[in-house]
Amino acid sequence: MREIAGRLGARHRAGVKYTLATVVGVRGSAPRQAGAAMAVAEDGEAVGSVSGGCVEGTVHELCREVMETGVAVRASFGYSDDTAFAVGLTCGGTIEVFVQPSPSAQVVEAVSGASPVAVAHLLDGSGATLAVRPERVYGTTGLADVDAEVVGQARALLDGGATGIQSVRCRPDMEVFIQSHAPKPTLLVFGAIDHAASVAAIGTFLGFRVTVCDARPAFATEARFPDADEMVADWPHRYLKSTEVDSRTVVVILTHDATFDVPLLEVALRLPVGYVGAMGSRRTHAERLARLREAGLTDEELARLRSPIGLDLGARTPQETAVSIAAEFIAVRHGGTALPLGRLDGPIHHDRTASAAAV
Repeated sequence: MREIAGRLGARHRAGVKYTLATVVGVRGSAPRQAGAAMAVAEDGEAVGSVSGGCVEGTVHELCREVMETGVAVRASFGYSDDTAFAVGLTCGGTIEVFVQPSPSAQVVEAVSGASPVAVAHLLDGSGATLAVRPERVYGTTGLADVDAEVVGQARALLDGGATGIQSVRCRPDMEVFIQSHAPKPTLLVFGAIDHAASVAAIGTFLGFRVTVCDARPAFATEARFPDADEMVADWPHRYLKSTEVDSRTVVVILTHDATFDVPLLEVALRLPVGYVGAMGSRRTHAERLARLREAGLTDEELARLRSPIGLDLGARTPQETAVSIAAEFIAVRHGGTALPLGRLDGPIHHDRTASAAAV
């Protein structure tokens, strides 16, 4: 939807009525991926595409029908064995398309631009659409419990840069298509040791874009870290200074060598990243804190450091240690307590921004 949001905004401002068709599912080979969108105005003008031409005509007609009825529809299109000219995908795949009345102007405006946002389309006859940012919600389904559930799911997918159809847990017969407009979160692993390979693997499993950085080229190799998206041979603090980060970025420091750690932490603890953790014994941690204070870091900045890194799981192997580290940064990112759920009351799923304003 984002690719045509600017033109949809212009239609809203001009008072032009339109319907929106969105690809919500893809199986096999298909010309467009989930999230591709086409809008058809009341005069028949179309912008965007859902299939690159294979089923555009039929979807165009569906859009005109929805404009007349105001009732959203969901349809599938696959390969036709009867004739290449029949409605279907000649590439052999199947796409599922959801056609709905136009979303609100506030939703379209929220999707425009480059800020991270998740667009949630309720896959029922209402076609209600929400735009969910980390700090704010635009639009409503008209049902408070559904809004709360969909917003929580949208933020979870946005956090991982994921897209897909989800069941609405409070309404077992209801589904929602959520499209994230955000890159994968970043996991920066410093120190090319055995533990780093396991951390890189679990980071990839959790949906991060993983970079492993070490100042020693002989250790920072793709052969040693097959699960990493990127290998960097550079001084860690220099690399971090030149790297774009955000509030979803996780920094894991495994070098436990003051030569590398202190300059790196001076940089990391002053950046707007979501998590900074460093490996080392309690003695190493105390010495590290003293060096960082000498370097001018404040108590507030030092309080952001998670060290010794990880949760107390009794971990011994690199793989178990990676689970311990991942468990901690997941808890920090989502506001979890890191306590056994059996000892807690209240909701299991956390939404740190559940009180964000909706319009």
